Amino acid sequence: MITDHEPGLGGRTVVTLVKRNRTLQLPWNRLRVGAPVVMTPDDSSTDPQHGVVSARDRSSIQVALDDWPEGDGFRVDLAPDEITRKRQQAALRAAPKARGRAAEIRKVLLGERDPRFDDETDCEFTTSLNPSQQASVRFAMSARDLAIIHGPPGTGKTTTIVELIVQAVSRGEKVLACAPSNTAVDNILERLIRARQKAVRIGHPARVSEELRDHTLDAKVQDHEAMKLVREMLREAENLFRRSGRFTRARPARGEKQAVRREARQLKSDARLLEQQAVQNVLDRADIVCMTSTFGDDVIGDRDFDLVVIDEACQATEPGCWIPALRADRLVLAGDHFQLPPTVLSAQATKEGLQLSLLERLVEHYGESVTRKLDEQYRMHSHIMDFSSSQFYGGSLIAHESVASHLLHDLPHVAETILTTDPVSFIDTAGSGWEEEIEPDGLSKRNPSEGELVLRKVRQLREAGLAASDIAVIAPYAAQVRWLRQNADSDQLEIDTVDGFQGREKEAVVISCVRSNATGEIGFLADARRMNVALTRARRKLIVVGDSATLGGNEFFADLLEYFESIGAYRTVWEETND
Repeated sequence: MITDHEPGLGGRTVVTLVKRNRTLQLPWNRLRVGAPVVMTPDDSSTDPQHGVVSARDRSSIQVALDDWPEGDGFRVDLAPDEITRKRQQAALRAAPKARGRAAEIRKVLLGERDPRFDDETDCEFTTSLNPSQQASVRFAMSARDLAIIHGPPGTGKTTTIVELIVQAVSRGEKVLACAPSNTAVDNILERLIRARQKAVRIGHPARVSEELRDHTLDAKVQDHEAMKLVREMLREAENLFRRSGRFTRARPARGEKQAVRREARQLKSDARLLEQQAVQNVLDRADIVCMTSTFGDDVIGDRDFDLVVIDEACQATEPGCWIPALRADRLVLAGDHFQLPPTVLSAQATKEGLQLSLLERLVEHYGESVTRKLDEQYRMHSHIMDFSSSQFYGGSLIAHESVASHLLHDLPHVAETILTTDPVSFIDTAGSGWEEEIEPDGLSKRNPSEGELVLRKVRQLREAGLAASDIAVIAPYAAQVRWLRQNADSDQLEIDTVDGFQGREKEAVVISCVRSNATGEIGFLADARRMNVALTRARRKLIVVGDSATLGGNEFFADLLEYFESIGAYRTVWEETND
């Protein structure tokens, strides 16, 4: 039921919904902030309304709607994102028909013509960059068609592409900065604002980080000098509509009502036209437009850009990348094809290649001729970094001196304990009998006994002085995530799947591997790229809990277990129970 209405950005209405029994929490759901939803009235008296989740907690959820909802009780369901699919299909249909510069970019992306490069020139960098970051910026600036920046975990990929954008703007170029997720776009925008760039964010305000909403197109248009007149025109139009339907004793002149309504409709049309001119004016003033890579033409129109940058390009399906690519004079893709691929739910689509990103395909086709790799990372202790560096990056990663040996007990208010004085711990549950189970009424797997140990390690970290907000728990299965959330004793503790932590970091990370069975079946844990993401989220402390007897049959995990032993990180669950 709705407990509150309040005005939202861009003329929207934000409603707060709770259970009728307000003492009860909401059931577990997938309605994350930014998710598209449909609200259906209980009594079916009015049509369902589409909206976007703008905030949520355990007992309530806020939804931003374009119109005021009629009724009190509603069913809220996750809505399918058909708009994105249709935009991708439209881009694929448009690509073969492209002419001019778009046709040349198409040929490069399809391998029909090699990318061209000018001679590299020196740049006057606005931020402090390491040699590999500087080389990547200079290389991307020299590209006439396409360049790829390969950014392994913690190497400052976003810092590098923001500097690239700043350099392009200094040359008078207009830039489109994209990413497949709203979080990644917001990350770019935040850094551009810090760099004092004129950037505007296109997207539903509910999907934009709250502290960045003043930089959205909605907010900037509302502040435009033309909008005072627009609001006056819309108010007058509403007054005319009300007047045309008002009962009066005197019979109106023939055709008077129709004339008043025509006038109202014309006023509304003129107001919307003026508003669209304000939109275009705001976009014209901006040097940089930031938006998700699956945008539509409804706002941006037929604009092209001197430079299009797609961050986290490995997480975007190829059709999604063609949408911005067709607007580019030059295209730069940034990402890491050894981390998570695009999320594709259809097994058939995966089989036919949809999970292969455009960036990965182009790296396979063109190799180093279009790619520069960042090699110095600023996140992890060297022992947290070394395994991934060896397995995925040819041992090329270097830990910057500021992080190479940092530990939890170096932080203020964190005590020296066994957990805080070494960077990596693996706790082997083999032989404990803590076997996995299938979640009741579900298909996902969980391991409550392992979950109890994971939460015990979190408590020990907190008792040592580390804040819950500095700790993350990662589990590969949604059922384990649900169990951990239900049994955790802090709302500040972040618990999520591997996908939820791509691009993120915490001071300490605890990984629950979940799988424990007699047959050595590990399911999608066998996707080494997922584990690469999980293993590289921690800054100062990584704890992995798993069953070596189940995991060790896989070559990747056998190597990982051997690495843990080589650095003295291996412990058994029996040592834990005796502590």
